[in-house]
Amino acid sequence: MHQTPERDLRKFEKSLPIALLRTREATTRLFKPFIDSHDLTMPQWRVLRALAEADALDARTLSERCVILPPSLTRIFRAMTQRGLIRQVACADARRHMVAVTEEGRALFEQVLEESEPDYMRLAGAFGPERLDLLLDLLNELRDTAQGLVESPAQHDPKK
Repeated sequence: MHQTPERDLRKFEKSLPIALLRTREATTRLFKPFIDSHDLTMPQWRVLRALAEADALDARTLSERCVILPPSLTRIFRAMTQRGLIRQVACADARRHMVAVTEEGRALFEQVLEESEPDYMRLAGAFGPERLDLLLDLLNELRDTAQGLVESPAQHDPKK
C-alpha cells in the first residue's frame, strides 16, 4: 500500500470552491422558477439584468459582467433579439457589437424582479440584510483578489 505524506488538507466541507458552488446552486434554486416561468435561461436573465442597468453594453463587457463565454453570448443575443428583448445599437467602432434592452425587455425585467422580490426579501430577512450586504462586498473583494493572483502568477510558482 502506497502511503502519501501527511498534508494539511482542508476538509471537503471547508473547500472554498465547493462552498461557492453549493451556495450558487441553493440561491439559483430559489430564483430559477421566476426565470423559468418567463421562458428565460439563467444566462439570458443575467444579460437582461445587466442591460437593465445600462443604456447599452458591448459584447465583451457583457461577457465579463455576466460570466458568459463569447460563443454562448452570440447565441443568447440571437434568441433574445428574436424575442424582441434586446436590440443592436449603432456604435462608432464597427468592431464592437453593442446591444440594449428594448421596452419589451425592460417590462419583462421589471415583471421578473417584482415577482422574485418577495423571495429575495425573505432570504435577506432570514440571513440578515446587513450580513447579506457584507457577504456581497466580501465576495466581490475575494473575486478581485483571486483575479489579481491569476493575473500575476509570478508571485505563486508551484515549481519553486
